[in-house]
Amino acid sequence: MRRSLLVLLAVAAFPSSAVAAPVLVLGHHGGVAKRNDPFVAGLAITPVPSGGSALKVAPGAERHGARAAARSGSPGSSGSVHARLKAKPPITVLSALEGLYRRHAITQAQDKGYVSDFNGALKSERHLTGTRRDELDAVTETMHQIGVSRELTASRLPALFATLNANQQWWTQGPLLAGGQRVEFAGSQLVWEYYPGQGIQLQVLGTFGKADGLYTGGASDYPALEQLLSQMVPLAAQRGGGLAWEYYFSFDGGSPPWTSAMSQATGLEALTRAYQATDNPYYLQVASRAIPIFSKRPPTGVSVKTRLGTRFLQYTFTPGTSIINAFLQTLIGLYDYAQVSGSATAARLFASGNAEAMSEVPHFDTGAWSLYQPGIEDPLSYHELVTGFLQELCQRTGAPVYCTTAEHFQSYLTTPPVLSQLTFRARVRAPHRTSFDLRFRLSKYSHVGVVLTQGDTTVFSTSASFPYGADHFTVPALKSRGTYSVVLTATDLAGNFSRITGTLQVTS
Repeated sequence: MRRSLLVLLAVAAFPSSAVAAPVLVLGHHGGVAKRNDPFVAGLAITPVPSGGSALKVAPGAERHGARAAARSGSPGSSGSVHARLKAKPPITVLSALEGLYRRHAITQAQDKGYVSDFNGALKSERHLTGTRRDELDAVTETMHQIGVSRELTASRLPALFATLNANQQWWTQGPLLAGGQRVEFAGSQLVWEYYPGQGIQLQVLGTFGKADGLYTGGASDYPALEQLLSQMVPLAAQRGGGLAWEYYFSFDGGSPPWTSAMSQATGLEALTRAYQATDNPYYLQVASRAIPIFSKRPPTGVSVKTRLGTRFLQYTFTPGTSIINAFLQTLIGLYDYAQVSGSATAARLFASGNAEAMSEVPHFDTGAWSLYQPGIEDPLSYHELVTGFLQELCQRTGAPVYCTTAEHFQSYLTTPPVLSQLTFRARVRAPHRTSFDLRFRLSKYSHVGVVLTQGDTTVFSTSASFPYGADHFTVPALKSRGTYSVVLTATDLAGNFSRITGTLQVTS
């Protein structure tokens, strides 16, 4: 499939309907157990970083800054745990922490704890080798880069240091990982995911999706839901005048910290469901603090004003990207929170986004399959999920465009692809025979095969996968002129099969 399909951010809002994911769980004293977590979706639940490497930093910046910083000063002062830096020193994580302490943004106890954790991670790096060292090093360098960009704020420290500590624990005790592997830690409900070259990162969408699954699992799972949210709520950062759960790794040109309307709205839904499960108003109070970002423009927020209303963004760093499944899931989260809480702000945000989404949805219907974003078809799992989102919005709003499009998408799961042959004549010039293109048109992404025969002899056969639209096979030079039989077959992502036959006239 096209490369763009490899960077999909999968929806984890309804994990109970998906195949349980294999999760590696690291024990308190080492040792890893592999289990299928029924509330973690079996789909890939994060984007794959485009560069496969950590953020770049100035050569030696962290190594000659944090590692070489001397600890001096009187007991009880910030100077007792920080380097006494000379005039205009380079920014390091430690100097950023010192600045926060001096501005009274963090307490002395917090300052000492964070410094100890960071120095402990650097010490672990020195004792690690190979991939383990590289992955932990990538996390400390990312923290440095966030500090250099003056984004290392007090509210981000809990999430950043949770990430640092998770990586230190994993790379000193856990096994090496395959890219995209979901991991957890004993005693915790948080979901993490491995990004080669950037360590393991908190999977915000996956964790909130797990919370939704714990709600639908029933009352016996409510304690785990409360535990999960007790761990997630403190990891929210101040952003755009409210709370936001951010991502702290690089992705597709975006640098951390960034966030997503989809993950934020799934958080709203998880908090709303926790309130429904427990009648504890605390969860709605937290959700109300997560609303402001939906009114802010990128790169801070996720709101882009349109002629009809508002488009909510998948990524705060790509305001021009329109991803329909993320948009629809955002609307579901806003709708559910507005209905349960009675929030007029959430209701207005939903109405504005709904007006835009209803105008956009038909453009993501090719007539044979769904589009992930304009021009790029969904893989099967995303087609099924966007169909589910449309059905959810149909039930909630009764809007014909959602209901009709959902019916279309459902029917495409059992409709064979449509093939048509476009090349019927080919001219091969003598004496140097040349290859030519055998063109065809395809209604949806499929694996296409071609067989060319002359009489009882097969002269060419091959197969490959193609997106919808016109495409071609390159046929090598044929030895003789005349009429050839053409058989084209196509199997779509849902396994539907079609076959057509035709002829090809080859002249010189």
